[in-house]
Amino acid sequence: MEGVIAANLAAVRQKIAAAASAAGRPVESVELVAVAKTHRAEAVREALFAGHRVFGENRVQEAQTKYPQLRAEFPDLALHLIGPLQTNKVRDALAIFDVIESVDRPRLAEALAKEMEHSGRRPPCLIEVNTGEEPQKAGIMPAEADRFVAECRDRLELPIIGLMCVPPADEEPALHFALLREIARRNGLTTLSMGMSADFEKAIRFCATHVRVGTAIFGARGAQH
Repeated sequence: MEGVIAANLAAVRQKIAAAASAAGRPVESVELVAVAKTHRAEAVREALFAGHRVFGENRVQEAQTKYPQLRAEFPDLALHLIGPLQTNKVRDALAIFDVIESVDRPRLAEALAKEMEHSGRRPPCLIEVNTGEEPQKAGIMPAEADRFVAECRDRLELPIIGLMCVPPADEEPALHFALLREIARRNGLTTLSMGMSADFEKAIRFCATHVRVGTAIFGARGAQH
């Protein structure tokens, strides 16, 4: 329905403002990444017409089909890769994404460094930490995070600006947000991408600088607009 996404965006922005205010933070310190994975370009376009510019996608291929035309219409659009990145898609990812949020393993870090040197494109990167140590999930283990941050920054010279996490669905997210914040603090990283539709207000209390909200804006995955 026309206008639903715009209304949802306004409601989410209101909640972000209230959560930031309650945490004693300026609302500008929280960036809303509207997660449009599985939603059609028309849904993204409605968000763009409503004034939103920062979007997240899970898959390189989906971004390649959806965003070239949207970028032509809205050149200030910014695109974050928030899903796992295969090494054979690194070149494509660097060509289309403005931020890579899912640097999750040494082999990928090596491939990114090599392609950045080759292409000259150096979008900011976040390291994904598997705070719940879930075997089925991507991300560096918390115990290895400090070493991996140093490896990425010092040896590979990647433009690492922060950390990202996806807490386990059945655990209290605050514990994971606190852990990610502590890892970032001791490594001098200021960007924290954490919090989704169900818990972004809580994430803001734990210093999230980026919240990744999909369902609360676009509806259930694949919903038609």
